[in-house]
Amino acid sequence: MSDEAGEGEGEQSFISHLIELRERLLKATVAVLVVLLALIPFANKLYGWLALPLIAHLPQGGSMIATEVISPFLTPIKLAFFVALVLAMPVVLYQLWAFVAPGLYKHEKRFAMPMLVSAVVLFYAGCAFAYFFVLPAVAKFMSGVAPSGVTVMPDIGRYLDFALTLFLAFGLCFEVPVVLWILVLLGVVTPVQLAESRRYAIVGAFILAAIFTPPDVLSQTMLAVPMCLLYEIGILGARVLVRRQVQEPADKTAS
Repeated sequence: MSDEAGEGEGEQSFISHLIELRERLLKATVAVLVVLLALIPFANKLYGWLALPLIAHLPQGGSMIATEVISPFLTPIKLAFFVALVLAMPVVLYQLWAFVAPGLYKHEKRFAMPMLVSAVVLFYAGCAFAYFFVLPAVAKFMSGVAPSGVTVMPDIGRYLDFALTLFLAFGLCFEVPVVLWILVLLGVVTPVQLAESRRYAIVGAFILAAIFTPPDVLSQTMLAVPMCLLYEIGILGARVLVRRQVQEPADKTAS
């Protein structure tokens, strides 16, 4: 009887977790949809802002075109959805945190929340870096290398795909410090090992930049160099985390 009761309680607990997960996912989805509905009236203006770095560097006579019939409508909507997802990301991550947090220990919660906030801030920083620095530099470079007699007229859909690829690549690769901190907290690596692996990290940064960015040297370099700097920031933060982990048991013993 006790075994059957235990199995029944376990099944009920599993079902309750599934119900809670469904509710959390529903709330996250509603948050994204609400922001999307608010942005749809401004979709064309959003695309105008996105295209500014390119338009500013188009040669005289150059312009953007739409090669597909419905792309003038769908392309701004696609951008609005991406922006809505990015803006609603704190709510989405909070729902994830609210679902996971009850199963964490107190010291794990103390480290998890700063990690979560840092991940969001770094992702936003990566997207901002791509918009304000990388897109203008790439647009200027591409316009400057166009052969004489060729009118530069980028397609609005292709440009959006190019820009979103850059945003995702830079946003995700700017998460390097958070990844390093998690690995240190899990005991996979130590700050000393990270420092000793610096040369391999530099090579890996350029390999990842070649994979995740368009096939031009400029954008690859502009991703690889910040990744190397973020790797150093990750090492510094990892050393701070290790010192705190060492101090906590000592403080508990002293108390």
